[in-house]
Parts: sequence; structure tokens; C-alpha cells
Amino acid sequence: MYINLRKVKLLKLNLKKSVHILLACLTALPLMLTPTHVSAASDANINLSSEKQLIKGFGGINHPAWIGDLTASQRETAFGNGQNQLGFTILRIYVDENRNNWYREVATAKRAIEQGALVFASPWNPPSDMVETFNRNGDTNAKRLKYDKYAAYAQHLNDFVTYMKNNGVDLYAISVQNEPDYAHDWTWWTPQEMLRFMKENAGSIQNTKVMAPESFQYLKNMSDPILNDPQALANMDILGAHTYGTQFKDFAYPLFKQKGAGKELWMTEVYYPNSDNNSSDRWPEALDVSYHMHNAMVEGDFQAYVWWYIRRQYGPMNEDGTISKRGYNMAHFSKFVRPGYYRVDATKNPDTNTFVSAYKGDNKVVIVAINRGTSAASQKFVLQNGNASTVSSWVTDSSRNLATGAPITVSSGSFTAQLPAQSVTTFVANITDSSGVNPGSGTTYEAETGTTLTDAVIETLYPGYTGSGYVNFNALTGSAIQWNAINNTITGTKNVKFRYALESGTRNLDIFVNGTKVISNEPFPATGSWSTWSEKTIQIPMNMGTNTIKVVTTGTEGPNVDNITVTAAQ
Repeated sequence: MYINLRKVKLLKLNLKKSVHILLACLTALPLMLTPTHVSAASDANINLSSEKQLIKGFGGINHPAWIGDLTASQRETAFGNGQNQLGFTILRIYVDENRNNWYREVATAKRAIEQGALVFASPWNPPSDMVETFNRNGDTNAKRLKYDKYAAYAQHLNDFVTYMKNNGVDLYAISVQNEPDYAHDWTWWTPQEMLRFMKENAGSIQNTKVMAPESFQYLKNMSDPILNDPQALANMDILGAHTYGTQFKDFAYPLFKQKGAGKELWMTEVYYPNSDNNSSDRWPEALDVSYHMHNAMVEGDFQAYVWWYIRRQYGPMNEDGTISKRGYNMAHFSKFVRPGYYRVDATKNPDTNTFVSAYKGDNKVVIVAINRGTSAASQKFVLQNGNASTVSSWVTDSSRNLATGAPITVSSGSFTAQLPAQSVTTFVANITDSSGVNPGSGTTYEAETGTTLTDAVIETLYPGYTGSGYVNFNALTGSAIQWNAINNTITGTKNVKFRYALESGTRNLDIFVNGTKVISNEPFPATGSWSTWSEKTIQIPMNMGTNTIKVVTTGTEGPNVDNITVTAAQ
């Protein structure tokens, strides 16, 4: 099975490769024709008050069934955010049709969650007893889900969610099908079949979000029917898409913007620009990775960007576990643009070969600038509706990997930086001026998403909550909520503001940071009713990078918790 499946994926990669070679030539042509002299660039204006999409994270797939599991040290490289680590915050895993193989996914998924990552799962095939062959355009061995097995398949997905939860992995989402429209070697779904499942069966999938349809080339005919059907849309939480060969002009999705309010938009699989053997460190080819990510964020408004194999000879991590040039290009986003940040409006193409995107969160502004030209470029960045005093920078080019640059001084809300030839540079600064932007607004983390609950439940009974619900502790001592991905760019004291409701009395919580109790029996006084939400702020120490915050009941109950907002203590 391992050998056959591996051949299947290699066949898929080879079929897609021709598309990528053509696109690589087309995207490289303007670069080859560009004169080498330095042209006068326009200012890159960063409007900190113009928020775009909420960022959920960056990552890749781990696939033990096909290429073996990540080792313990490789898990740290992938999901840690220290030096020589990628800072990934999303892990995709495989739903094997044979439940006896589900154990393979647990170890890496558990460690990813411990490091603050979201984990979602995609199936390639239903169990064999749910599948039938049919004649698809002359292929009599094509496979599809039997029409009388839709409910059983939904239960199969539920069983995987339950299995993972019982083994310490709370899935953020589960997909209905990997690439239903590119299924030469797995299970085909037509748009109408996908629509039927989303309308009639997806609503029965419990305790996680539902993702669909993961079209191989972001073909809108697979997702348009879902968006146009209120019941199917209600049962879809995340629109997942692959972007193999998808032209940048097709990244935009007006229908999703029109009808997808409250839904998430994720790019869930790609390699770019090719899957050639030992191509991960080629330069400047690897620069195309950050350029692709730029377009996914800016043109596609994707909230997540997920690579194919994390460890592969064309991936972000080489087979020996070292970070590749492609990986360092991804890290310019993943290490600095953390979950809960927002993309903000920026001049996306201030010069012929310069591409800029910007993000804010945790009282920071993050700017990623790509110079695809063969000459260095001088670029001015102008901060609007906010200010900073000093900018830190990191650069990757032909000879450097995330090398730290000298601090840059901001003067009158702007700074000028040199972008080396064929390079990607990330700039990070503390927002210091609140004109139009409140630097103390911080990052809000909902209690019902990205958390681990112990003897606590998500509810929507009482109105006034934010997000998709709030958390109610069960009437037990030791009930807990743990936020798994509190992201900071510097070590220091943080303000943590709890939004909670409590009808009467006072209830106490112990507060833990990264597994260590920092506050005992913190009192939460009554707010007057369960639908009256109040705020309480505490101060706790946190580290640079990813942190966990856990609150635990010390009596028999706690307040209902809606969210927390984390800011730097002033």
C-alpha cells in the first residue's frame, strides 16, 4: 500500500509539473526582460487602519503513510518559533480510509498543538466498503462514494474526529475530500455530489469545523454551488482550495466575498514553482515561494497558506531536517505574521519588481517586501494611521537566510530601506502612535477556537458573545480552558483582558502560563446576569514566540468566558 500510494502521488506531481513549468516561464518572463538599472520606486503606503483578512496561519502536511513521520527534532523545527525554526502554525494530516492506521497521525499532531498550531485533516478515500467504481469519460475504474453511503461517510469522519480527540488532538477542521475534481487515483466527486453531501450530511459532523471542497486548482465550479445554497453554506465553515497552476488573476473570488461572511478561506495545498528533485535550495527559484505567498495573501485574501509535504526535497524542510531556501521564504511570513494578525492595506507593487504586503497584531506592524529584480532597490515605507520609532529587519537572498539587519529609524512616520537584489525582507516594528489605531487594542483570542477544554463546553445560549460562542465550565474543580497559541514578538509583561459573564457571586480561577501557575485564586466578580459581559484585566509574564495561557477552576465553577485580549503592558 505504501509503495502504490507513493507512486500515485508521484504521478500526480508529474501531471501537475507541466502546468507549473509553463507558469514559471510566464512569471519569469517579465523578470528576464526587466532592465538592470534601478528605477524610481513609488512609496509603499501602509494603512494600519484598513484591515483586510484575519490570518489563521501557515504550515504544511505531515504524511506518515507515504513518506514517513516527522522525527521529534523535525517537529520542533517545523512548529517551534525560535532560531532555525519555521514557526509553522498549521498542520494538515491524512484521514486514512483504514482506521487501523489512524494512530500514525497522533504523535506529530499532538506536538504541533502543544506548540500552538491548528490541526486539520483531509481524506483521500472513504472506507473501501463505501466506494464503487463507475465509468467516467471511458475510465471504468473511476471511484466514487456510493450514493447510499453518504450518512455512513459522515459518521466515518466523525469517528476520526473522536479518535483524534481521545488521543489528545482536538482537530480544528476536517475536510470532506481532497481534490474531488482531480481524483484519477482516489475518489471523484462532481459539484452536484459535493453539494448534496454538504446540504444533507455535513451538518452531522460534530466537534470540529467542516472544510470543502479543496479543488485542486481553485476551480470555482466546485464551490459556487455551495456558496449559492443557503443550507450547504450553513454547513461549511472553511472554503479550502489548492492552487496548483492557478493564475494569480484567478485568486480573487468575488462570490465568496459576497456570500461567505463568517466563513474562512484557506489555501490548503500547493508546491511552487515545481517539485523537481533537490530543488528546495535553488536560487533565485526559491524566491518564487514568497512571491506566491504574497499573491495568495494580497490577491486571494487567503487566511491560511499550507504547503504540501513539510519535509521533502522540494519543500520547506530538506530530507535531513534542515530548513531549505524555500522554507526560509515561507518563514518570512510564518515566523512573524502570527495567528490573529490582520493583513492591512499596503501598496502591493510600488516598483516593477517590488511586492509588499503588511500585517498588524500584538501591537506590531509586519511588512514583507520582495525584490524580484536583479539590482538592489531603495524603497520608502510610509506608515499611515499609526507610527513607530525603530524597525527591525530580516533578509534572505542568495547568500543569507533570515539574516538580521541593522535597526532602521522611523522619521515622521516613514523609513527607507535597501532591498537587496532577488531577496525577501521582513520588517517588524512596535506601533507607538495611536492616531487612527489603538496600539493597546492587542490581539483577541476567542475561548471557543484554538483552545483545549477540560470539563468545559462551548455554548451559545446567552447573547452578546463574540466569535461563534463562549465557554461554560462544568461544575467541577479543575475544569479548564487553555489557549494554545498566544503569540508575542518580545518577552515581557502582558495585559490579559478577560471578557466574561457571571450572574451572581464571585468565582476564582488559577492562571497558568506555559504550564506554570502564575496567579492563584484570581477572583471574577458577578456581572449581574449571564448575558451581561464585563471585562477584567490581569498582568502576567510571557515569552517571545508562542505561549499558552490556561485558566482552571478552584471552586466548583467558573464564569462563562467569551475571549481574552492580550496587549503589551505599558
